[in-house]
Amino acid sequence: MWQKSIRTAVLGAVLMGLAGCGSQHVETAGKTPGTATAGTWTLAEPIRIDNVRTGDGGRSLMVGATVPDGGVDCVRGLRGEPATVEHGTVYVRVTLESRSQDLESGCTGTRQVEVPVKLDEPLGSRRVMVNSLDVYTPAGATPPFLRKCDENGCDPTPPRCTSPSYRQAVADTDVPKHTSWEERGCDGTWLVLDLSTRMGPVCGDVGDGCSSRLAQRWFYRAETSGWQMVTMSGAAGCSGIHKVVPEFPTSLCARLPRLDRG
Repeated sequence: MWQKSIRTAVLGAVLMGLAGCGSQHVETAGKTPGTATAGTWTLAEPIRIDNVRTGDGGRSLMVGATVPDGGVDCVRGLRGEPATVEHGTVYVRVTLESRSQDLESGCTGTRQVEVPVKLDEPLGSRRVMVNSLDVYTPAGATPPFLRKCDENGCDPTPPRCTSPSYRQAVADTDVPKHTSWEERGCDGTWLVLDLSTRMGPVCGDVGDGCSSRLAQRWFYRAETSGWQMVTMSGAAGCSGIHKVVPEFPTSLCARLPRLDRG
């Protein structure tokens, strides 16, 4: 009798344990994979800032950005607001809530959006810094878009017949890094540069392994934002440039030799 009571008590405890496990399994299994919960939404910034333009007479900004996409409800709460204005710069913060870090969300793609930012007063000549990283300026820009500042800063080097100005012209030309230049003519309005890029299996910094070079001759016109590329021609004299820009000064191109590309 005593042993029977022990067996009954143990059996009852095992059944209660199994019942409890069954209830817990049903509650978990009842959730659909990928279903959002309060804990999956996190405050974040856009993947990338693409552009900034003005609106409403300069009293607002539209910030173009790349955000997560691909699943259902990948982004919510897109918000842009000016944080502060200091030293001629409007500091703007763009944020969102995202589930992209949830592996089951399906938010593995991207899409472009525009986020409005209201300003207390017109932007004028002030710059805009977004999320303490990208800086945009109206100087040298084509309205309504602002110009993104690069490694050379926000103030382009004035188009002058000086080495720093030539360096800026080369930096703005679509050529590889480590490209050198030789001035062929400059009068403050027009510029001719011969650009040379060392080529080879291990080229980069000047050194061994660069057995040849790529030579190009570029013609530039002075604009408010700096030297602007007009055309490229390796022909001797003025024949190449005059086909594109007849008004180019003959004094700057008449003695140009044919460009050696080897």
